[in-house]
Amino acid sequence: MRARIARARRLAVLLLLAGTVQAAPVHASDDGFRTVGAPADRRDVVTWGAGADRMGDGVPDRGYRLVVHTSVGGSGLRIRLSNVFGDRPVTFDSAYAGVQSAGAELVRGSNHRLTFEGANSVTVPAGAVALSDPLPGRVPAATNLVISIHSTDATGPATGHWMAMQTSYATSGDHTAEESAANWPETTGSWTYLDSVSVRPPAGTGAVVALGDSITDGWQSTTDLNRRWPDYLARRLAKADTAVKGVADEGISGNKVLADGAGQSALNRLDRDVLSQPGVRIVFLFEGVNDIKAHTGVTAQDLISGYREIARRVHAAGKCVVGATVAPFEGWSEWDPAAEAVRQEVNAYLRGSADFDAVTDFDHILRSPYDPERILPFFDGGDHLHPNDKGMQAMADAVDLKSLDCAGP
Repeated sequence: MRARIARARRLAVLLLLAGTVQAAPVHASDDGFRTVGAPADRRDVVTWGAGADRMGDGVPDRGYRLVVHTSVGGSGLRIRLSNVFGDRPVTFDSAYAGVQSAGAELVRGSNHRLTFEGANSVTVPAGAVALSDPLPGRVPAATNLVISIHSTDATGPATGHWMAMQTSYATSGDHTAEESAANWPETTGSWTYLDSVSVRPPAGTGAVVALGDSITDGWQSTTDLNRRWPDYLARRLAKADTAVKGVADEGISGNKVLADGAGQSALNRLDRDVLSQPGVRIVFLFEGVNDIKAHTGVTAQDLISGYREIARRVHAAGKCVVGATVAPFEGWSEWDPAAEAVRQEVNAYLRGSADFDAVTDFDHILRSPYDPERILPFFDGGDHLHPNDKGMQAMADAVDLKSLDCAGP
């Protein structure tokens, strides 16, 4: 524990606040949502992200201390606050960034105020996001960063991410400036209003965004230990000789390619959750099992058409796209031979497709050699659909890192 605290304190020294910021106007995005604050700089690269979804109603005078794990380090930290599912403006009168010591406790001296167009507060219109001003100083990679926010008037539908697989904290009143955990008694397993964090790493650095469902979201991985497969991928990239260092996990539990439900469909949220993130070079698409097992009449050709549309739009944005085969799920309650037949047809297309710049065969990695319609028991998280920590690591290890070092389609 002492070593962990000492390391956190060393990292905190790198998180500094100095200088002034410049105001910027409100900008309209190509995908229909507005951005409050200066748009992303060409040097910005996403270091953390979470797919946005509709939450319960917001609560006035509520504070959130949100723990997120950086992938790439850099200067000029910026956060993005989202009100895209709100039906009225939300005002945030205070936001801070610090480094986690333990629980809701921050490393002493690490907590620094974030500003918006030079002001301490920002009002985010319904359907919009707000970018903070760059925070001078450097944020290390692989760090538990803590974003503390407070809203004076939050009501109506909140925007956030339900299944964080990470413990964060909440409170009544504004305690965002405090580094002590004393006034943060409540825990939460969700991220509320925060949907991405970016930094400015060395020139030439890029990021990959994982677009997926509950497997990408990390269900059945160990909470608070960052063992989702995109986390393991980030650790591999950190050690590799590649310019791709940033990783954003845009998985949403229950998400589908074609239909809204648990979050907007991959087709409908592609621009906002993925292509709008700064510094993205590669989109890693791993979705489809929820379309298949829902038994809504979705055919393999329907799903293939959805994949092709995503690939076309990613390429039109000047980025590369990697696809992944649909993993086995026999033993899950919704499995049946008809769903399996669709999965096999979809995977045959993916393995031979020219629509993607590369394909990772997660089906081959996760399936049992003795019963290929099932997950290998060693990788099974217990429900026959979601991999455990070992399975998550095996998935990340299967990704050819050269396929991610891509300059364009």
